[in-house]
Amino acid sequence: MAFHANFLIFHQCWSRLLDNGKIKSANSRFTQLSLYVLVYVVPQFIVKEAIMAGIFYGVGVGPGDPELLTLKAVEVIRNADVVIAPKTEKKEGSTALSIAHPYLKADVEILRLVFPMVNDAATLANAWENNKNSILAELQAGKKVVFLTLGDPMFYSTYMYVYRLLKDSGYAIETIPGVPAFCAIGSQLGQPLAEGNDILSIIPATMSEEELDAILGVVDNVVLMKVYKNFGQVVAKLKQHGFGENAVMISRCGLPDEQISYNLEEVDAKSVNYLSTILAKKRKLG
Repeated sequence: MAFHANFLIFHQCWSRLLDNGKIKSANSRFTQLSLYVLVYVVPQFIVKEAIMAGIFYGVGVGPGDPELLTLKAVEVIRNADVVIAPKTEKKEGSTALSIAHPYLKADVEILRLVFPMVNDAATLANAWENNKNSILAELQAGKKVVFLTLGDPMFYSTYMYVYRLLKDSGYAIETIPGVPAFCAIGSQLGQPLAEGNDILSIIPATMSEEELDAILGVVDNVVLMKVYKNFGQVVAKLKQHGFGENAVMISRCGLPDEQISYNLEEVDAKSVNYLSTILAKKRKLG
């Protein structure tokens, strides 16, 4: 990075000026030249590079309602030069972008990056490398780049992987937390998630049947994420372990087409939306 190169010049000049911790003779031509570089030249480059340095933000936009964004998230989005809307190859739009739309400035650049959901390692590696290079190009241009993500950036989010790719790039990175879907669901339903000595377990429903069996057999207060992939199995296991009558699912919480389902056995598994979460307790809800 140019900033680091200029700092290295500063360090080398200063080191050569010192002789056992003392400044060398001020009459030396080299000393005079080095002092000039230190005082007048290097600071200009450092300030310029600091001004031009891009910043990468990961912003959680919450579960769906644009009014649930934090003040910090709104401020960062409004000042963005580039907004990244991650998408899969199958999806045309971006829910996160729709949520953030009220706060986008008119001339903001929208960068739609595809993050494929496939098992092929080569395809994934190629996609991630291309996306990394696209983001770095914007940062190298000195832009404020905002990566939007549903819920919270550090909770089951694509952003976490992007963060790891960029954290050693030399650019500043700031992560802005958001309201996780399960927290919004608890508020929406008037349903405490945990109280007193309750233990709340948050588990991805994409795990194997054996793993799901083992966990549901020892917990009594759960949040199930990613239930759309094997919904039928999840419902059967909840019933088997005593959660059946005390489970509720919300799909697309906070969005205009939000749906609440109290009888999970009546829900068509094929209709379950990607943005669906189940709250379940062994004791009565409420």
